[in-house]
Amino acid sequence: MDNVDWGDLLFKFDGRINRGKFWLGVVIVAVVVWIVAIIAALTNSQFMYIVLGIVWLAAIWPGLALQIKRWHDRDKSGWWVLINFVPIIGGIWALVENGFLAGTPGPNQYGPDPLA
Repeated sequence: MDNVDWGDLLFKFDGRINRGKFWLGVVIVAVVVWIVAIIAALTNSQFMYIVLGIVWLAAIWPGLALQIKRWHDRDKSGWWVLINFVPIIGGIWALVENGFLAGTPGPNQYGPDPLA
């Protein structure tokens, strides 16, 4: 995981990432949101709840970027991210495809193999 370009990983939608980088990004985004949520709960400050809302909304962008790049690694369009809107099954499907299944070996239409 050395030489991770955080800007590309969390903010760009093109290219492919492997499962390791996907989970690294997911954990980092989740930890940031949870830290702000804990601070908001402990301080019980209306300002901190507003900050939490802003951080939560801001976390949508990196979440989409991570997931779209994993769909690309599976040789599927980034539009597959919309499967998350299917109740219950959609989230499970996205989790399995993005978090547990290997990407397509070798280059595909979205770029070179991230493990090569």
